[in-house]
Amino acid sequence: MNFLSQTIAAKPEPDWAALLALPIAESHDPLVPLGLVNSPLRSYPAYFHQGVPNALSECYVRRCVLFRLYKAARLLPSGIELVVLDGWRPLLVQQYLFDSLFAAMNAHYANDSESELLNRTRRFIAPPSNEPTAPSPHLTGGSVDVALCDVEGLFLDMGTEFDDISPWSYSAAFEAVEKPSAREAEVIENRRLLHSVMIQAGFTNLPSEWWHFDYGNQSWAWSSKSSEAQLGAIELQPLRQRWRRQVAL
Repeated sequence: MNFLSQTIAAKPEPDWAALLALPIAESHDPLVPLGLVNSPLRSYPAYFHQGVPNALSECYVRRCVLFRLYKAARLLPSGIELVVLDGWRPLLVQQYLFDSLFAAMNAHYANDSESELLNRTRRFIAPPSNEPTAPSPHLTGGSVDVALCDVEGLFLDMGTEFDDISPWSYSAAFEAVEKPSAREAEVIENRRLLHSVMIQAGFTNLPSEWWHFDYGNQSWAWSSKSSEAQLGAIELQPLRQRWRRQVAL
């Protein structure tokens, strides 16, 4: 077995309070668009194509994240490419996603307390926050949602769709299948491949989402046992704002 087919270990949920208490030493690395990126790294802004309000038609990540995405993509076998589905998110998009999932949880688990509903929701969507000391991971530009495709642009079978909220979305879920079918065996190998190249490139993975990886932010710092994060909340600067700042210089 080579490093591209390593078993994905089941891991517990992060200690969110301790995670959000980690200090941030902002690196000021800029956001960069992925629209001009060439094979073997592709971008497909999933929320824009799904019609999510205020979703961007372009995927953005911090520059240091892009370099690591390139590294991960170049580790993939010939014929398989890395697809970025989402990176930096506006606060309004984070709010919409959180509110939508919280409402679904509330409708199904009507007897749960608000704190229980919050815990169920945050396994898949972080509460919206652009607070300097505790931002939502995707608002830092350090979180990416990724998948794999072939050279024709067809997604490989990862076991669930992106943003699925079933137990099968946990990264290690299929590792527990004792006698996998042919299809399940393919899913296991695809997840191992994605997980392996992203970890080799320096990312960490959110255990509840096979597609979610972090670099530089508080989630990454917690999982990698770093004493501090490098990436805090960041915003795309509109042209009008940039011009006003430059005129004032």
